[in-house]
Amino acid sequence: MSFGFFGIQFGFALQNTNTSRIFATLGANPDDLALFWLAAPITGMLVQPVIGYLSDNTWHPLWGRRRPFFFIGAMLASIAMFLMPNSTMLWMAILVLWMMDSAINISMEPFRAFVGDKLSPSQQTAGFAMQTFLIGCGGVIASLLPKIFSDYFGVSNIPLDGAIPDTVRYSFYFGGAVFALSVLWTVFTTQEIPPQDLQKFLEEKKQNSGIANALKEIFGGFLKMPTTMIQLAIVQFFSWVALFSMWVYTTPSIADTVFHTSDPQSAAYQEGGNWVGVMFGVYGAVSAIAAFILPVLAAKTSRKFVHMLCLVIGGLSLISIFGVTSKEMLLVPMVGVGIAWASVLTMPYAILAGALPANRMGYYMGLFNFFVVIPQIIAGVVLGAVLKNFFNNQSVKVLMLGGVCMVIGGLLTMIVKDDAVAKH
Repeated sequence: MSFGFFGIQFGFALQNTNTSRIFATLGANPDDLALFWLAAPITGMLVQPVIGYLSDNTWHPLWGRRRPFFFIGAMLASIAMFLMPNSTMLWMAILVLWMMDSAINISMEPFRAFVGDKLSPSQQTAGFAMQTFLIGCGGVIASLLPKIFSDYFGVSNIPLDGAIPDTVRYSFYFGGAVFALSVLWTVFTTQEIPPQDLQKFLEEKKQNSGIANALKEIFGGFLKMPTTMIQLAIVQFFSWVALFSMWVYTTPSIADTVFHTSDPQSAAYQEGGNWVGVMFGVYGAVSAIAAFILPVLAAKTSRKFVHMLCLVIGGLSLISIFGVTSKEMLLVPMVGVGIAWASVLTMPYAILAGALPANRMGYYMGLFNFFVVIPQIIAGVVLGAVLKNFFNNQSVKVLMLGGVCMVIGGLLTMIVKDDAVAKH
């Protein structure tokens, strides 16, 4: 039931690894990158709560509750992934990013609720860990694709006439196909559990239909959030500022500090982009392994202690990139980032699932995404100015700032209330 996440992560990993590279190749200034990236968090904020609400209130005897959204999102995302590397102008790439992110979010949001629907509380930590494992596996392969095409298949990595390199284009083509096939595997090989009282569910759905009621329900939930969700929101803020900083600024940082260039049209810059794919592949691989270790550690200690420890390790690892000048040594801090990433994808959702009513699982999981995207929106608006006015356009210092935020998020985890007993 989580296999679709393998494909979904192809979309996110290719985006996270290559979007800054694509924008820069098409002429974007470094201090504008964070602003152009706003498509990602804004679409998540707009799409996920709506899809969560709709999927909670959907039931089809053949398609079920969540699977219709898996299917629709996968088809749209695959189309966008074929369009993205064929952008010839900066505005086109930005527009396709909006489309691609919206589609990925349509497909992704119900997967969180899917696990909550089908697993008992004692199994949910392991269920979200399985998602994290598949996310890690998908992220490793997708992140490495440009370098694989370049080094093993002889595909050109040079942006001829200012166009996107063939390595990136072929990676997105392959990723779009994997995205669709993986999600379709989940759609056609799983079944969903119908509402306990199907007739009552259908009657309530009919009574509560309408756009006005939907908007009231979607936004009214902010006033009814469980205490645990509010506390996790604070932790999420600092965690996702850090991750957004890493995704946006790793490519220009590494190109500058290790490959000694800031020219996106140069072969050295594009080689730096490939190496960032290797770095992100390492943290994805580590997260896939850590996904199975974290539930064991959580059972012996607590979920919030494990999350705190992982975020502190990840934050210190990001900070350490400032002192690295060898491309091989850059892989070491990515181990720490991978540990943090595994926890970010597992522990908050496992803690939250135990605090949510079963009939609103999809809605609240979608609402929780606000606390993933709002920090990214703030970072997108602020970081460009910080880079230009305080960091003298040294992108690596933004990575250090992100590391500090991740450490703070880790320490704040200890305020979170988690009454559920973490079991493997």
